[in-house]
Amino acid sequence: MQNKGLIKLFAILFGLVSLYQLSFTFLATKVEDDAAAYAESKGDNIDARQKATFERKYLDSVANKDIINLGVTTYTYNDVKDKEMNLGLDLKGGINAILQVSVKEVLKSLANDSKNVAFNQALEAADEAQKNSNATYLDLFFQEFEKVAGDTKLSDPSIFGTKALSEKITFNEANATVKQTLQEEINSSIGTAFEVLRSRIDKFGVTQPNIQRIGNSGRIQIELPGAKDIERVTRLITSKAELQFWEVYTNAEVQNYFFTANGKIAEILKDDTAAEKVIDSTKKDDIDDLLGESIDSTDVSQKNLFTYFFPNIAQSQQQMSSLVGQARVLDTAMVNSLLNRKDVKALLPNELKYVKFLWDYKSNKGTDGTELIGLYAIKGNRSGNATIEGDVILDASQVFDQLNKPEVSMTMNSSGTKQWAKMTTENQGKFVAVVLDNYVYTAPSVNTPITGGRTSISGGSMTITEAEDIATVLKAGKLPAAARIIQAEVVGPSLGQESIDHSIQSFGLAILLVLVWMILYYGKAGLYADIALAVNILFIFGILASFNAVLTLPGIAGIILTIGMSVDANVIIFERIKESLAIKKGLKQSVEEGFSIKGALSAIIDANITTLLTGVILYVFGTGPIKGFALTLMIGIATSLFTAVFITRLLIDKSVNKGANLTFNTSISKGWFQNINVEFLRKRKIAYIISGAVIIAGIVSIFSVGLKQGVDFKGGRSYVVRFDQTMNATEVASTLKDAFGTAPEVKTYGSDHQLKITTVYKIDEDGQDVDDQVQSALFTGLKSYLGTTTYEDFKPGFEKEGSGVMSYMKVEPTIADDIKTSALYAVFGSLLVVFLYILLRFRKISFSIGAVIAVFHDVLIVLSVFSITYSFMPFDMEIGQSFIAAILTVVGYSLNDTVVIFDRIREFTGTHPNWKYSEVVDKALSSTLGRTINTSLTTLLVMLAIFLFGGDSIKGFMFALIIGVVVGTYSSLFVATPIMFDTTKKEEKNN
Repeated sequence: MQNKGLIKLFAILFGLVSLYQLSFTFLATKVEDDAAAYAESKGDNIDARQKATFERKYLDSVANKDIINLGVTTYTYNDVKDKEMNLGLDLKGGINAILQVSVKEVLKSLANDSKNVAFNQALEAADEAQKNSNATYLDLFFQEFEKVAGDTKLSDPSIFGTKALSEKITFNEANATVKQTLQEEINSSIGTAFEVLRSRIDKFGVTQPNIQRIGNSGRIQIELPGAKDIERVTRLITSKAELQFWEVYTNAEVQNYFFTANGKIAEILKDDTAAEKVIDSTKKDDIDDLLGESIDSTDVSQKNLFTYFFPNIAQSQQQMSSLVGQARVLDTAMVNSLLNRKDVKALLPNELKYVKFLWDYKSNKGTDGTELIGLYAIKGNRSGNATIEGDVILDASQVFDQLNKPEVSMTMNSSGTKQWAKMTTENQGKFVAVVLDNYVYTAPSVNTPITGGRTSISGGSMTITEAEDIATVLKAGKLPAAARIIQAEVVGPSLGQESIDHSIQSFGLAILLVLVWMILYYGKAGLYADIALAVNILFIFGILASFNAVLTLPGIAGIILTIGMSVDANVIIFERIKESLAIKKGLKQSVEEGFSIKGALSAIIDANITTLLTGVILYVFGTGPIKGFALTLMIGIATSLFTAVFITRLLIDKSVNKGANLTFNTSISKGWFQNINVEFLRKRKIAYIISGAVIIAGIVSIFSVGLKQGVDFKGGRSYVVRFDQTMNATEVASTLKDAFGTAPEVKTYGSDHQLKITTVYKIDEDGQDVDDQVQSALFTGLKSYLGTTTYEDFKPGFEKEGSGVMSYMKVEPTIADDIKTSALYAVFGSLLVVFLYILLRFRKISFSIGAVIAVFHDVLIVLSVFSITYSFMPFDMEIGQSFIAAILTVVGYSLNDTVVIFDRIREFTGTHPNWKYSEVVDKALSSTLGRTINTSLTTLLVMLAIFLFGGDSIKGFMFALIIGVVVGTYSSLFVATPIMFDTTKKEEKNN
């Protein structure tokens, strides 16, 4: 081998750089361990939220302190944190969300909330069409508008031909031209939303945040690994930050209306049947809020408005207040539905005609411990516009008032200063409300006019964190349109840490098994392969750390595949060397031939290229875990090829030059797989029958029983909930039927005190509160099993010591269809690229046909096994993105195996032209059998170790890989090659 010195230098430098990059991860972990120890030292009685606060304080205190000094440079904790290897949510915990900026809201805003019938019909039709389409909302809107518009054009003054858009859209302009202008406006709005969200997240304080736009879809992906306060994060990224200043009615001004409404509602609720109709008249998403703890709320004898709502009666001037009443948090939906009834609103006197009832932003505990929330009566108007809008705010910051309580101080521009002075002058002695995103944050009495252009948002129970977040969203600016979470994955830090622990243990055991096996099988040469494998793993993790790539559980699976390929490359080389030694060639010559293109290198390169092409396709079309898998796969292929070929060669050449007697076997493995001569082609019809029977049974099962689709493919919400006692999944499903209307899917997840609960309840409904309502319904339904666990402790996020939600996933049906489509593109795209490569490489279509049919065979077998067994297997077997990553791992492994065999067939065809083609094929299969079995065994050892000792979340994924490796090995021998042979013979006959 030439340039040995250069290769040694490169390997040493690359190894040192990898160690250097990984050292930042170790250092950051050490500091975080110290922070955890500091939090623990604060006492045993502090809760998880307090522990997180103490950890944050400790890390903030050392953030800019030097923790490493290299002489020429120093690094602080922040520097080290920026350079550490990123861990995915499944390993670290945190939140990954995809937000959909409402294009509909942007269009309505551009059209000045047009009342044009065709315009609004098109919007409604586009809403419905989007549920089952991958097209953008704008495209759907145009399609639907064309259907209903008639002669009306989009440039009509009643739609987009407004004064505000007059410079961009001219009267009677063609719809196609208007569409281009609207697309530019929408892109600008989405860009603004992106910048606003990025500004908010940058101020949030989470390390290594990731925010990116997803094409022109109006979607923005946000990843906050390590985030623990999930509720705060959600509020921060979904808040539109629409600040308004309103005049308000006092409790005295509206109390007579409440008494009148109470009498009317008492008539409506006079019997159970009528009560049921009222419940049905509320939106379906409000049903769970009726399932509160209070017996009074459901007592038929007391049903009227005041059953759910407690008015704040003003019997004297001193009792005048902006707070008009209170309700239990779980009863707010019922109060809304009752007050919004047409027959109840008809009772409003003229002076209250435009009243808007808005809730307080925060609940408080009553004297009996019940969570109560206040209601305010806002002085609305015909236009619906606030007296002062939030765009007048120049700056906002968190400060402390005279009582040392946190508040938000705001500075207004000149226009806002004049408006605020006028408003406070006119309302002196009255109340005004500061409203943010339709929640009242404060509604104080105006004692004197405020002319200095400064005001504040304060509340008796406002925390510093809340004040900081409000200041953050106000400073970052208002979103141009509402942004709702259409896909979210939340992993609690407890589950993330468990995943890390399980991954390290199982991964370490798997590697140890491979290292021992290689030494037992190949002796000293196996030790050299082990050294190369260890270097390969160092390189992979070093590259991931260097480029701040994210390591996930599917990413670890990608590393596993590359480890298998690295071992496979050495196995191919060693088997070729053994063949040369068997025909009495010298050791040095045998080694030379084994590492040559004519020897093993050709097969190794072909196998790696086909797998690399699969990885590229996955990275282009994949999303989420598929992308993470593809990235580590591609990195691993490059490093495994280098280490298996060059590092192993350096070590073997050094040993040979010293006169060592390498035999490439041991006393245990000597003679294994030697002189094998199996007539595989004679058995192909039996193999066809067996494969056909299994596939037919699987197809019948798929069409009759189906596959268990995960929420990322069908939409829905999925919660992993841990309990303090053994749980019965069937009993829990029955219990939750009352909370969700229909029984959710409940299955034991790992241990018998942990359940995975999947529901489609309210998944088609919009609104920022819907997620909270579903979670509240889940808590209410499970309360009898949760002991003393409070709702705050039950929510996902923060470390869990008792019962609670360990992880949560939500996927709306619209994006679920997109995910499924992307996954299909990834699968078929990889197959097409591999088909073309094999055709180009082997110059025979029969080779491509054999390889692709074998891959389809493997995929169908895995799908069949999952369909037949998912109902009784003790672990989760959902078909989702991770499963697609597993399927494509199987594709890569099967192709790798098949290409090696095809390469040997091509070689034997050239070296034995007088043999029958059937003999060439059988001899090639027999000569590679040792390598095939050896590689499969080592790969299975790794996968079995991870399957048995890894985390619960990866068991289904690993099971798919194990089935795939077994089937892939079988198909390479009994499907791909026989089909290639039959296709070749048919081609020859036709010619």
